[in-house]
Amino acid sequence: MPDMSASVSLAMTHLVPLAKEVDENKVTPGVLGFIVFAAMAVAVWGLMKSMNRHMGKVDFEKPEEDATDPAKDTAKMSGEAKPQQG
Repeated sequence: MPDMSASVSLAMTHLVPLAKEVDENKVTPGVLGFIVFAAMAVAVWGLMKSMNRHMGKVDFEKPEEDATDPAKDTAKMSGEAKPQQG
């Protein structure tokens, strides 16, 4: 593996002056930006927790059909649709 120290030192000599050119009077996110970001992260966490709880309540099993009603069996075989009440 080649020696990386030469390329690292070359990169540092070019990047350090760039870091010193940053104007310290420019606006940065600061504390307010962190608070907004943290609030959004807490909101997303709460929404995910709520979604998980609601998805746990969903029943993904298909309900069993009543085998005692012959009219439903006939409608299934003939392809006729019967309106549901409810």
